[in-house]
Amino acid sequence: MSEYRTIDLEEEKNELGKIEISPEVIEVIAGLAASEVDGVHALRGNFAADVAERLGRKNHGKGVKVELQQDGVKLEVSLQLQYGVSVPEVAAEVQTNIQQALQTMTSITVKAIDVHVIGIQLELPHEAEQQA
Repeated sequence: MSEYRTIDLEEEKNELGKIEISPEVIEVIAGLAASEVDGVHALRGNFAADVAERLGRKNHGKGVKVELQQDGVKLEVSLQLQYGVSVPEVAAEVQTNIQQALQTMTSITVKAIDVHVIGIQLELPHEAEQQA
């Protein structure tokens, strides 16, 4: 049986005890921060996450993988962008937004944020008609 891993915030210890953060919390914060960036259409998870979402279970950490390291965390974010945006600019903004959100909300050191653009969302013809 695998051990349940958490991130121990050493610098946040006080006389009342220690503070730990689950990797799933990091996934949710990163997922929400990434989805706030203009040009991001959706985060893409694995097959099980997609099925769970279709069954009504919203997973805000979908598309984010957290790797706990000795001196911080490394994240991998898989997402789909909107057609017509600058891929490098949106990807860099995603990295910045995630790093700022995690620093502000958790004080965790982010070692790396790898962004994987796995698709482009094309505008459908009926959407173009509605905007006209």
